[in-house]
Amino acid sequence: MQDPRSPSLRLRRLATELRRSRESANYTAARVAKELGWSSPKVTRMETTDSKRIKPDDLDKLMDLYRITDATKRESMHALAKDARLRGWWSRYKDVFRNESLPDFEAEASVLRNYQSQLIPGLLQVPEYTADIFRGARYTDPDEIERHVEARMARREILVRINPVHLRAVIDEAALLRPIGGLNGMLAQMKHLLHMAQLPNIDIQILPLDEGTHAGFTASFVILDFPSPLDTPIICIETLADALYLEEHDDVEMYVATFGDIQGSAASTLESVDIIHKHIKRLENHL
Repeated sequence: MQDPRSPSLRLRRLATELRRSRESANYTAARVAKELGWSSPKVTRMETTDSKRIKPDDLDKLMDLYRITDATKRESMHALAKDARLRGWWSRYKDVFRNESLPDFEAEASVLRNYQSQLIPGLLQVPEYTADIFRGARYTDPDEIERHVEARMARREILVRINPVHLRAVIDEAALLRPIGGLNGMLAQMKHLLHMAQLPNIDIQILPLDEGTHAGFTASFVILDFPSPLDTPIICIETLADALYLEEHDDVEMYVATFGDIQGSAASTLESVDIIHKHIKRLENHL
């Protein structure tokens, strides 16, 4: 069972707490640096998660300066710093994920809102489908492809663990038409999609081809929501080489509104099951 804690999220939370504590104590970053004999960039890095590890002694110095005397809060901040130094399960696949943070953030998310315009979402893919995607992306080494498939399959555990994440996926119907993995592979993918659509923590909506104009003429994206009010939502937009993460309030609100508009154009979850059934029959008739 994977550890449902996100080191990156804990570091983000600690950075937010440090900034808020500094502001409450009426200190500027420059003044903190002067008081502690540090450089200003060191203070700033701690508040922007650029410092991946904050030493316990440095954390104590900051809390002393900010007059944080409550033992519970001090212990809590040290716990965040400790958790931020942990290595998540995805570290076993560092060659695959590289600097990608999505599996890290997914570990602690409570709700994922995912819009996909061309593919079945990664968390809902079967191995044959995933493997064919990487072959299409110019991966030729079978071992390397297998590593990518293993890593993606490992990500799926968040959907079936105790207290699973709630996935709300809107998929353009065009993604159901492209026979990735061949007809047999696509049939297996469609049957898996149908199975997942029946789980209580997964809502799948299909955006019908005959819908015409809609708000989904954009890059695919994921909105990650977290259980703690201290952890504001994050938008993830995957790119060819990496991923773009948006955290500013206006950006988040824009994507939340867009996802709502896309959901409004999509078929209901019950209607979407019928659409998936239709494509399963279509594939079976071609075999």
